Amino acid sequence: MNRIDRVSAMLIQLQTKKFVTADEIATRFEISKRTVYRDMKALEEAGVPLGAEPGKGYFIVDGYHLPPVMFTAEEASAMLTAEKIVEKMSDRSVDQQYKSAMYKIKSVLPEREKLFLDRLTSNIEFFHNQTALSSEIPNNCMLSIQRALADKKILQIDYRAGYNNELIAGRMVEPVGLCFYGLGWHLIGFCRFRNDYRDFRIDRIVSLNISTEIFAPRKVTSIREFFKMNLANYELEPVTIRVPKAKASLIQSTRYYYGYIGEEENGEYLEQNFLTADLEYFCRWLLMYADIIDILSNEKLKALFGNYIQTIKNRK
Repeated sequence: MNRIDRVSAMLIQLQTKKFVTADEIATRFEISKRTVYRDMKALEEAGVPLGAEPGKGYFIVDGYHLPPVMFTAEEASAMLTAEKIVEKMSDRSVDQQYKSAMYKIKSVLPEREKLFLDRLTSNIEFFHNQTALSSEIPNNCMLSIQRALADKKILQIDYRAGYNNELIAGRMVEPVGLCFYGLGWHLIGFCRFRNDYRDFRIDRIVSLNISTEIFAPRKVTSIREFFKMNLANYELEPVTIRVPKAKASLIQSTRYYYGYIGEEENGEYLEQNFLTADLEYFCRWLLMYADIIDILSNEKLKALFGNYIQTIKNRK
């Protein structure tokens, strides 16, 4: 990316939220903070009213706006692909709002890009069985949860218990976050009835309302903290595998179905971390990549993996 394109992209990024730090900009464009400072100075010299607050970052003075943003064909096609995924992997409320956003995006596209999207629409499909989201889910479920998360407001939910399908009414929940695992969306929150943190599957929520009460943050403020505290209760097994960077793309599309939670670079390798509730199921997936992966942690998985390999050898 040349400097003109980079500075233009920085200006757009500055309009995405109230403060943007130099570190965020440097990470996004893979440049040094010194380069960020030079580019910010260039924006100021071009007449963009920038401000900065120590410890918070850069901001654009209220009242300044860019003219409508134009999208490239590649950006528009990426959003079309995302639309196909959102349709199958979220509830109706998110799907409807995303479609509404796409109409607005398409409305500002040049004629050439509109034709480009029209040709693509019927040729991109995302096949996914929507079993994780039943017809019982309230239409506004995920958007309501997101609003409650942003506003720190209590959610009141009616919920069907997983063990006996009993309807449990009137639970007051302080939401911590939304997460997708086990092929389904989950609301993580502090249940006031149980006086503890709980995991509510979205497809078991029968009704949901946002109360007017604002809650104060408790000790768990993120989904990662919740799972770190509750590994034993969930019987989730932490696993770390090592994959050569050159081969990592082979498992890129499937790893999220098996509990992928993050990775770290280590030389020519990626060390990928997972949480799984079924080591045997996880192991059978890893067997497809036995020639490229190494299991770094979880002795039970190593033993299981070795047993499978030995069984295969013995069948010769």
